[in-house]
Amino acid sequence: MKNTFMILVLSLLFVSCKQEIKPVDIAKLNGYWEIEKVVFDEGEVKDYGMNENFDYFQIKGTKGTRTKVMAQLDGTFLTTNTFENVSVRFTDKGTFLDYKTDYAKWSEELISISDKEFVVKNEQQKEYHYKKAGPLNILNDGKKTK
Repeated sequence: MKNTFMILVLSLLFVSCKQEIKPVDIAKLNGYWEIEKVVFDEGEVKDYGMNENFDYFQIKGTKGTRTKVMAQLDGTFLTTNTFENVSVRFTDKGTFLDYKTDYAKWSEELISISDKEFVVKNEQQKEYHYKKAGPLNILNDGKKTK
């Protein structure tokens, strides 16, 4: 009985600790982001080392885009033609990023966000943990990166 009560209290604690995301927080999404890890619904974790592909978010208000970019050795990013339109949706159940391309539509729940990281959960219950990324000048050619 005591263990059951403890599990119930801990469960309520975890549920009540969910970050409340406000419209002002959405601006934190702007910039370059790198997937750090994926947590699957069974609890399995896939860690990502160094990525060559990044997501670049550009959102004003509740509308914007997410573009796939590739980091270059000189600290710049190559932009691909792959992008999704993004809409931010606030509901009583949470905050959602709704994506749309010419071929598909899908949503991810925005679980948490800060200046350095954010977490989204998709419909398959996979959590994607992103960390803020910036240009790195691996060539060390003395040029300033953008």
